[in-house]
Amino acid sequence: MKKIIAFFAILLLTSCEDKVNVALDTANPKLVIDANILWQKGTDGSTQKIKLTTTTDYYSNVVPTVSGATVYVTNSASMVFFFSETPNTGEYVCTNFVPVINESYTLSVQYAGQTYTATEKLLATPTIDNIQQTTVQGFGGDIIQVKFFYQDNGSEDNNYLVGVKNSTKVIPEYGVIKDEFFQGNQMFGFYSDEKLKTGDQLLFSLEGISLRYYNYMNQLLNIAGSGGGSPFSTPPVSLRGNIINQTNENEYPLGYFHLSEIDTRNYTVQ
Repeated sequence: MKKIIAFFAILLLTSCEDKVNVALDTANPKLVIDANILWQKGTDGSTQKIKLTTTTDYYSNVVPTVSGATVYVTNSASMVFFFSETPNTGEYVCTNFVPVINESYTLSVQYAGQTYTATEKLLATPTIDNIQQTTVQGFGGDIIQVKFFYQDNGSEDNNYLVGVKNSTKVIPEYGVIKDEFFQGNQMFGFYSDEKLKTGDQLLFSLEGISLRYYNYMNQLLNIAGSGGGSPFSTPPVSLRGNIINQTNENEYPLGYFHLSEIDTRNYTVQ
């Protein structure tokens, strides 16, 4: 009897390795515009990149890039900054961009007979003042916690995008914060992971963002985390950004046109 049970256990484990492809309907590809203009503190911000891709089917391991588009950004003084494609990459680069805090910029993308536009301000970002590390007792032992601090501007309502890139993980982690209950006070970003250990490298980032971008990122982060890895979770809805198709409003692209200062800080876990 034990041998029979063992046989079926091995058979079950072996069958779990089989790859099952479910036939899925594939919608028409949508243009995806990754247009984050980030002015790193301490630089002139002249080099900026915009990435154009399209959506693809569920099982594809390749993200299709978009070539042959016309991409440029215009400021309120009608200065035009052209983004030229690095051949066959879908990555459009500008080397003479002029970032100005609170300046309004308009993105224009022309592709396949369609024109896409968006307008946004470039917002200021506080400086990351310091980083503190503590250790707390968890269920499985000690857990390392790391905070980075920055000063909120009390004369205005602010929203922030905070991020951390852990050297042991492939994908950065992000969160959004309002200063609603911290107006004019010191604020902090917080990171903890039960596997965090001495010697791990963390790259913290901080951006000042608009309320609309705060809401967009909040929804995007909720969608990204709602599935929990389950193959039977509800398919996420298409999240609409601030980019409008001027040729056909119903054929809107995915992505967001966002401009901000950004401050970053490297930290080695002690």
